[in-house]
Amino acid sequence: MEQLGVPFEVVDPGDVEEAASGRPEEAVKRNSLAKAVKVAGVLEEGIVVGADTVVVKGDRILGKPGGPAEAKDMLRVLSGSSHRVLTGITVVDAWTGRVESDVVETLVSMLPLSEEDIDRYVASGEPLGKAGGYAIQELG
Repeated sequence: MEQLGVPFEVVDPGDVEEAASGRPEEAVKRNSLAKAVKVAGVLEEGIVVGADTVVVKGDRILGKPGGPAEAKDMLRVLSGSSHRVLTGITVVDAWTGRVESDVVETLVSMLPLSEEDIDRYVASGEPLGKAGGYAIQELG
């Protein structure tokens, strides 16, 4: 939105219980909906965009790592292979209550990472708070 010149404000939805069960596509959609609806509920007007992302490698769902050790484990799992990144997106019109939700899937291939690469990247702090332990649009 910044690149488009659209003014916006980031609002933390606070504690939202995120769905962790069921199909990953449905979980990210439910989570984005919960976040957007919570923020829209405190506004009189405006458009709210909520999102939630998970990384899926085979049958394993990789959310946000709980700490550096878990981030390293996730990066080892993803190193030198392809995985899916699923993002649930919900748009809510706070004035009318209209809601639209969807899920976007991206296939990501990661080059092999050495232990040194992983250690250096995790030491940057970037993997914490990021699904799968990385952010492709940042240092990752």
